[in-house]
Amino acid sequence: MHALITAIAAHDEAADFLAWPGDFDLGRGDHVEEVHLASGAALEGFAGDGAGGTYFFCGEGGEERPVLYADSEGGAALLAIGLPELLQLLLVVPWWRDCRALTAEESGEAAADHLEDMPDLAAQRDRAAAVLGLELPPESAVLARLREAAIEKAKDFVLIYTPENTPYEPLFKA
Repeated sequence: MHALITAIAAHDEAADFLAWPGDFDLGRGDHVEEVHLASGAALEGFAGDGAGGTYFFCGEGGEERPVLYADSEGGAALLAIGLPELLQLLLVVPWWRDCRALTAEESGEAAADHLEDMPDLAAQRDRAAAVLGLELPPESAVLARLREAAIEKAKDFVLIYTPENTPYEPLFKA
């Protein structure tokens, strides 16, 4: 069952916020390259971004599966354990790509840029979270979960470019 995916598709305001500034679109689940997980676990593209990146569910199951992101430049990272956690990341820190060191300082700088262009970002975010039935944790907790997924759990989610059997580069480093 894909309850959150269905909810996103049913609520334009949530889908619009996730599309921008979240850069997450359910209509872009096809990755441009043939890839697989080094572990051999299943990989299912279910969303993408405007630059050719793809969000993948890893393993078997539903929306509780780990979510891996692969960009179009050969970088990848485990972002979340489950779709609810990914959506919290996209709602609270939609500029996560600009936080390579995963610090509050980086996030604050990126947030300032986004708020300059979108002064009602917090209100839009809160409405999207409400229609999706998600509670929004503090930014520090979201960044800590991203760090845990992308750095501490990453070894179990290595994405391989199949034609050359080479791994994607980690988007975040310890």
